[in-house]
Amino acid sequence: MDPRLKAFEDLLDVMDRLRAECPWDKKQTIASLRKLTIEETYELSDAIIVDDLVAIKEELGDIMLHLIFYSKIASEQNAFDITDVLTSIKEKLIYRHPHIYGNTIVADEEEVARNWEALKMKEGKKSVLEGVPRSMAPMVKAQRIQEKVKSVGFDWENKEQVYEKVEEELSELQEAIEQNDLEEMEMELGDVFFALINYARFLNLDAEKALDKTNNKFVNRFKWMEDFVKKENKEMSEMKLVDLEEVWNMAKLATK
Repeated sequence: MDPRLKAFEDLLDVMDRLRAECPWDKKQTIASLRKLTIEETYELSDAIIVDDLVAIKEELGDIMLHLIFYSKIASEQNAFDITDVLTSIKEKLIYRHPHIYGNTIVADEEEVARNWEALKMKEGKKSVLEGVPRSMAPMVKAQRIQEKVKSVGFDWENKEQVYEKVEEELSELQEAIEQNDLEEMEMELGDVFFALINYARFLNLDAEKALDKTNNKFVNRFKWMEDFVKKENKEMSEMKLVDLEEVWNMAKLATK
């Protein structure tokens, strides 16, 4: 037997036994697993960001378990089972890759993406944006929206145009600030974020990854500050801002 099939079969057997004998596993429902799956997905994302292949393997295993768990629960409800899940995705992939399984000819990956969206529309989708989850994190959601509309040709021609849009949105935000209109300020700030994420896309950068790196950089520097201030027997809350800025600059050098 193919070792891949044997490993998959063994995992299915483990899931069957856990569901039958483990009090915790027996109690789970599709709804109760949802938040745990989201957590596991974020853990996989963390492992990918730091390029930890050992951790990636472990987190993929956790997610694989969840996929099997959902399928097991659904099979108990006579809704579907793991075979249905695998067959469904196999058929979808074949249908949406006519340049591999059919006679369609494509020039590049962008044409593949356009064909993919066109085929989805033929399946009954009313909008190319239907596949963007409402609960998706806003920054990732913005990126996916922009990628989706690009697949049907709705996009800027070059990064210079996008940067002009960033400047335009910043100007409109400033106008809203001057008018002290909180609702309009919120809308314009959102437009600034959306334009910046679009600009990142044109620079071939992942906006979420860039922000996450900045978050981690800030955390590391601030923790260095805390340790330094503590060693000086001081309290940050009692220090002047000018002194904190001096320590911050030291932290920047120390954590570079």
